[in-house]
Amino acid sequence: QVQLVESGGGLVQAGGSLRLSCAASALPFSLYPMDWFRQAPGKEREFVARISSTAINIRYADSVKGRFTISRDNAENKVYLQMNSLKPEDTAVYYCAAEYHDSPGAYAYWGQGTQLTVSS
Repeated sequence: QVQLVESGGGLVQAGGSLRLSCAASALPFSLYPMDWFRQAPGKEREFVARISSTAINIRYADSVKGRFTISRDNAENKVYLQMNSLKPEDTAVYYCAAEYHDSPGAYAYWGQGTQLTVSS
């Protein structure tokens, strides 16, 4: 059974940093582009960052560009999201997702999410 399990969320002050992790199991991880999304209370889920299967191509939402860094370790079946200069508006549940390699924008698997709260 495929699982994506996020971890690393928590409470941090504005301006602080945190790193989220997403561990994949029962999945040919190195074949899948991986994405991070987030959903704030009362808002729709929004794209945060994407990394291709080989980590050559990376893309960020404008709202996090220059502050967040996505990376992956295919040997460990993990994808990371390093978040710096955090703002209260970054508060959300963060999800990782495995994207179909042959169907961009379609997601095969989702994690259960991890909560990030940024206090002002």
